[in-house]
Amino acid sequence: MSGLYTRLCAGLLFPLHERLKHHDSVAVRRRLEESQWWSADRLAQAQAERLRGFLIDIGTHVPYYRRLFAEHGFDPRGVSGVADLQRLPRLGKPEIRAQVDALKAEDHGPLARYNTGGSSGEPLIFYIGKGRTSHDVGAKWRATRWWDVDIGDRELVVWGSPIELNAQDRLRRMRDGMMRSHLLPAFEMSGPKLDGFVATIRRIAPRMLFGYPSALAHIARHAEERGQRLDDLGVKVVFVTSERLYDNQRADIERVFGAPVANGYGGRDAGFIAHQCPSGGLHMMAEDIVVELLDDAGRPVPTGSPGEIVVTHLGTRDFPFVRYRTGDVAVLDDRTCACGRGLPMLREIQGRHTDFVLAADGTVMHGLALIYILRDLPGVALFKVVQESVQRTRVLIVPGPGLPPDARETIVAGFKRRLGQGVEVQVDLVDDIPPERSGKFRYIVSHAGASGAAGAGHA
Repeated sequence: MSGLYTRLCAGLLFPLHERLKHHDSVAVRRRLEESQWWSADRLAQAQAERLRGFLIDIGTHVPYYRRLFAEHGFDPRGVSGVADLQRLPRLGKPEIRAQVDALKAEDHGPLARYNTGGSSGEPLIFYIGKGRTSHDVGAKWRATRWWDVDIGDRELVVWGSPIELNAQDRLRRMRDGMMRSHLLPAFEMSGPKLDGFVATIRRIAPRMLFGYPSALAHIARHAEERGQRLDDLGVKVVFVTSERLYDNQRADIERVFGAPVANGYGGRDAGFIAHQCPSGGLHMMAEDIVVELLDDAGRPVPTGSPGEIVVTHLGTRDFPFVRYRTGDVAVLDDRTCACGRGLPMLREIQGRHTDFVLAADGTVMHGLALIYILRDLPGVALFKVVQESVQRTRVLIVPGPGLPPDARETIVAGFKRRLGQGVEVQVDLVDDIPPERSGKFRYIVSHAGASGAAGAGHA
C-alpha cells in the first residue's frame, strides 16, 4: 500500500504542487536523470555550452555583470569552458552586500529573499528566483531516487534552520503531511527531548531520515545508551548535509539505524552541489553548477590537493552567483565511479576555512588533529574547540560518565603537542554546548586566520 501511495505522491501530487508554484522541478529532474549517464566529455561539453549562454544572458540583463564584463574586457560569447572564468574576479559576501540591487536581472521574475545563518561571522542577504529553486528541488529529487526512495515515502527531517522552522504554517503542515514528511527541531538536545525524538522515530518508522550529522549521531548514541533499537524500523537511507560528516558519526548512525549514510553537500546560498551515490561516489551536479577548487590566490589546485570551493550556478540568472566563494574546502576526485554515472566527483569535503587551526609555528592543520585527542578520551559527551588566537585556545567539554580526573592535563598536553608548547590551552567543563543559530553544530572554530588551509598541506 505504501508503494502505491508513494507513486501517487511522486507521480501526481508533488508535480501538481510544483506546477502550482510555477516550478520546473519535474522537467529538471527528468533532464538530469538522462544526462547523468552521459560520458564525462559529453557532460563537460554541455556544461560549457550552458555556461556560455548563461554568461551572455546575465551580461545583457544584469547591471553588475554588464559593468564587470566591460571593465575586464570579457566577452562571454568567446567562452569555451570553465577555464575562461579565470578572467573574472571571485564573488564574495562583501561584493554581494555592496551590489545587491545591481545583481538583480532587469527582467527578473519573482524573487524570494533569503539569508545565510552567519555561522562564519558573515550573514548574507540574497535572492533566489524560481529557476534556481527548480534546479535545487530537481537535483535533490534525482539524488534521493539514487537510493530507491522517493517523494511520498515516510521521511523524518531533523533540522534547525529558522527558515524551515518558522515556515510551519497551516498550508505547509498540510503539504508535509500529504507528502509524509515530518520535521523535528534540532536546537535542543536535552535528555527528555532526545527521549521524545527516539519515540517519534519509532512511531513514524521513516523510510528515510534527513538532517545534520551531529544531531542524527547524537540521537543514535542516545538511543543506544538507552537500549532502544532503531535498526528494526525499515530505514532505507540516512541523508546528511550542512556540516562536515566525520567517520565516527557515519559509523554511529549506520550502526544504530541499520542503514547507509548518504552524504550531501550544498548551501542555501551556493545551491545543491554534490551528493553521494550508493557506490560511494560524491557526485557534483555538474549540469547546472560549475565548481572550481582554488587556492588563496585564486589559482586552480591540482587534483588531490585541497582548495576552496568556488561555484558558478547556472540556474541563478535572476540573481546570479558567478565564481561565488563558499568558504568551504574540498578535494577533487578524478576516478570513475562504479555506478556508471559520468558526473565528476569530490573525494572529500574538509569543511570551512575556520575548521582549520594554525599552530604557533605557522603550520596549518585540519581541526581533526585536535578532535582526535578529545575523541580518544573516555567520558567526553560533547566538545567544542575555539581557537581564539594563535596563542590561545579554549576547549569546552560536557563531561559524561567515566571522565578521568586528569582529563584537563591530558587535553592540555595533547593540544600543546599540536599547537606549540607556548600556547595557552583553557579547558572548561560545561553543562551544555548549544548549536549555532542555524541549528548546525561546529566542533572546531578558528579565529586565528588559518585561511591558508585552502592551498596548504596540513598535518
